[in-house]
Amino acid sequence: MPVPQEYKRASHDFDKFMVDARDISGLATTHQTYTMVQGVLQAFRRRLDVREALLFADVLPPVLRALFVADWDIDAPRLPFADRATMTREVQALRPDHNFAPDSSIGDVAAALRRNIDAAALERVLAALPPGAADFWRSD
Repeated sequence: MPVPQEYKRASHDFDKFMVDARDISGLATTHQTYTMVQGVLQAFRRRLDVREALLFADVLPPVLRALFVADWDIDAPRLPFADRATMTREVQALRPDHNFAPDSSIGDVAAALRRNIDAAALERVLAALPPGAADFWRSD
């Protein structure tokens, strides 16, 4: 079997996603964007059990999938979904001295994600996840 295209294009697709997230959020660089994206993915992951997180990871492109599961303490307590402001502060707490995530960061990353993955597949997975998951990925 040949190498699947999603793996052959992984770096290109990740770069495209990062530029979209940068532009949507109004950040200056993809380096600033990386911390924002990582914070958003981690904030979401903290609200899922392992099975749910792996269902979600399956709809992500390879590099985002790797970022989503990297450095995961699966024994950490699961957090409940909270209001957007609370979860945004959690995103902004990642590497706070180097974090430029705007208050719109969750919605900004959601909008970039929706531009770069199969939206129907995302919706199917979100429907199978706990209440609050679909609202988290709302991109207003």
